[in-house]
Amino acid sequence: MKVAIGGPLKVTFRPWVEGLENIPAEGAAILASNHLSFSDSFFLPAVLDRKVTFIAKAEYFTTPGVKGKLTAAFFKGVGQLPVDRSGARGAGEAAIRSGIQVLERGELFGIYPEGTRSPDGRLYRGKPGGLARVALATGAPVIPVAMIDTEKIQPPGKVLPKVMRPGIRIGKPLDFSRYQGMEHDRFVLRALTDEVMYEIMKLSGQEYVDIYATAAKRQIAEAAKAEKDADKAARAALAKAEKDQAAKERADEATDDRDKPAS
Repeated sequence: MKVAIGGPLKVTFRPWVEGLENIPAEGAAILASNHLSFSDSFFLPAVLDRKVTFIAKAEYFTTPGVKGKLTAAFFKGVGQLPVDRSGARGAGEAAIRSGIQVLERGELFGIYPEGTRSPDGRLYRGKPGGLARVALATGAPVIPVAMIDTEKIQPPGKVLPKVMRPGIRIGKPLDFSRYQGMEHDRFVLRALTDEVMYEIMKLSGQEYVDIYATAAKRQIAEAAKAEKDADKAARAALAKAEKDQAAKERADEATDDRDKPAS
């Protein structure tokens, strides 16, 4: 897949990379990245010599038919692991177990602490469960990564990608051995996650928003719905006003006709 997918990506988009020397040549490490685009999981592995394993929803691997099998083969080939997200807590535990297994094999595990793609290009609060618990359970170093401009390649609603150069900045590994044995302390999980998000913010230059991206998406959707409802109400009010005005004009004309003297 590095040849079939990574090669064409590098030739076509020519991504620039800073900090490749911070990726260890061997051994376990966690790559914690901001998340701007679906393509983040392809551009990052494409520029590395080592395999990076991410997690993906199980539906990508279980869809029936020829298309489903091709999709499953593709995601397996690019290093994605299926995780059943039917239950929120179960999904989180499955993701943590998957990450630990990857790291115990001495491989690279990729994770997006925000939990979902940014809805507007800003950096959102990291979720403390997955990243921190995997890091503390394995002792693997956490390497902050910033994807730059990947959201501009294929914005929402666009079918064809825009050919441009995205960027990738890779920070220095972060050691959290001082927190070993404290993976059940929610304040430690929060502190570790916030430290990683701060490093990502410095690398990416993004504006930081101290709410979860899922909440921001919900707010954006609610605002869009409210705007749509207001527009619909305004159009209905305008249509009613025009209808009332037309009825009044017809009534006025009828009154004028009755008041005219007979010829």
